[in-house]
Amino acid sequence: MIQAIASTDTSRNSLLMVAAGGVVSGILTPLLPALIDQIVGLPGQLRISLIAVPFAALVYILVRRFSANRWWASALAAIVTMVAFVCAVNAAIFIEGQTAGAATVMRYLLAGLTGGIVGSAVMALGIAVLPAGPRNAAAWWPMLMTGALAGTLLALDNALGLDRSSFLYPAWQAGVAVRLVMALRS
Repeated sequence: MIQAIASTDTSRNSLLMVAAGGVVSGILTPLLPALIDQIVGLPGQLRISLIAVPFAALVYILVRRFSANRWWASALAAIVTMVAFVCAVNAAIFIEGQTAGAATVMRYLLAGLTGGIVGSAVMALGIAVLPAGPRNAAAWWPMLMTGALAGTLLALDNALGLDRSSFLYPAWQAGVAVRLVMALRS
């Protein structure tokens, strides 16, 4: 009985550490565009992918720690994360452009929802095919839902005019990181 309680506390503490890592990477993410804009000659999609480096580093650490696989699977999971970020940004921009006649809040809600689910889905699909991830689709469902719902925070960020700070990135990255670990454990 005591071992079960200690195991639950260890599990809860590790998930809190993962969430804290997501918050830290989420705080760093909106600060990177100003730094990346100083680099001359990078194509647009590469610039967008470099913004995802803090979260990709966290994904590398999580996949390495919570799955018993080689370093290359963790590195590929980090690259998949950067690709997922580019896909999420492009999907959000596309949806915002398609809803040009709608109210601003509705456009941002739809764009955030779309970006969140696209980013989570690309991550889930990419990591699931690696030896690091589970093949069971049900294991990834909570991560998809968390990513989609947290993506709606884009509307809050835009309503408050947050450029250098954000509610979206810390909440999204913390939630998706915790759900990633839970999927890797299944």
